[in-house]
Amino acid sequence: MAPSPLLYYITSRAAFPGDERARRFRLLEKIEEAAGCGIDYIQLREKDLPIRELESLAREAMRIVRDAPKKTRTEIRTALLINSRTDVVLAAGADGVHLPGDDVPPTDVRKAWKNGASQGDTSVLRSQLATSNRVDPLIAVSCHSLEEVIRAAASRATFAVFAPVFEKKDTPGIIPAGLDALHQACYASIPVLALGGVTLQNAESCMQAGAAGIAAIRLFQENDIAAVVRELHEH
Repeated sequence: MAPSPLLYYITSRAAFPGDERARRFRLLEKIEEAAGCGIDYIQLREKDLPIRELESLAREAMRIVRDAPKKTRTEIRTALLINSRTDVVLAAGADGVHLPGDDVPPTDVRKAWKNGASQGDTSVLRSQLATSNRVDPLIAVSCHSLEEVIRAAASRATFAVFAPVFEKKDTPGIIPAGLDALHQACYASIPVLALGGVTLQNAESCMQAGAAGIAAIRLFQENDIAAVVRELHEH
């Protein structure tokens, strides 16, 4: 039996209707839903938020994820990653960071993580690291080619997110990489998740191309997550 795909929900509170308070409330509801339905990773990708508001949101999200019932196939709770901001990861006690392809290399993040836990006046930082319960952070890296995935693996990324695999309806001018490019990227030594236009109808083709799982915003955010997870795990 083939292993169940890794599932990565990427958040976008701006996609919810209403004012900022309503969107934030709906996002936290969706994070709670995802954490209780077998989603492996959640990326808090709210890049427009000021740092203090992002940190506050990350703390709330981390509390929800930590308290969610463990319904995954391995009884391991959902991991929360923060887009780009390692400082917010530490402040919120999150599990790791998602790095854009042009960001600092994962090796630098791991070095900062270890240094932060062992240098200077670190009583606050130590408590944050204890809250995250991780010796090493999870590090995802956005990639668009086999070369970028290989570079991410050499820099000790945990996994790569390869995009865009398919054309997205909101970005018709961007040429998708396609399944052949995804297949080539999956030869790298770290797991590769497929992102970009992934649906229930084409997710299986990503897995057949060698992807370890899928990452998505709309697929999870606009649907009943339990139903989506069930269907993806049945393939």
